[in-house]
Amino acid sequence: MQPYILILYYSRYGATAEMANHIAQGVEMVADMTACIRTVPAVSTVIEASQDSIPSSGAVYVTLDDLKNCAGLILGSPTRFGNMAAPLKYFLDGTSSLWLSGALTNKPAAVFTSTASLHGGQEATLLSMMLPLFHHGMLCMGIPYTEPDLTSTTTGGTPYGASHLAGPESKRPLSEEEKRLCIALGKRLALTATQLKQNKI
Repeated sequence: MQPYILILYYSRYGATAEMANHIAQGVEMVADMTACIRTVPAVSTVIEASQDSIPSSGAVYVTLDDLKNCAGLILGSPTRFGNMAAPLKYFLDGTSSLWLSGALTNKPAAVFTSTASLHGGQEATLLSMMLPLFHHGMLCMGIPYTEPDLTSTTTGGTPYGASHLAGPESKRPLSEEEKRLCIALGKRLALTATQLKQNKI
């Protein structure tokens, strides 16, 4: 099976999902690497409620095997009070078996987010999303300042990962800078995964 980068996200209004698609473009610019886009079901406050096993639209739900077998991981979530959304954390909280086996150790990882306001916790969310990845022994990476858009953007974009300013109603489209930074992040992680695989690290 061809090596793949797992792009795993949760999206409420569509902006994070759109970012995932641009990141996938960057991944697939790298030879012999493919993008695998997956999502997670919403978490209900009603204990008896459950989601269908197949979503009605968009990406399919992730499995532990998707995560176990990936060459690298790019994790995305909208901001929830400076943290990742509960559905994504709920999935990560169930990955203890992969932690025990060290299945993700030395695999590259990156993060991305979307917020309603420019100072709505983008960097805090990105940093908090890295914490479980460090516990899994993953090699977390961001976007270097050699990407010109990082110093000129007036919307989203951080050295900790790709970000998007969605606006108060979450309807603002991705800016050209945000799109390019998403692509750059996907390409960088895919290149790193390829190099690690070649060196058998």
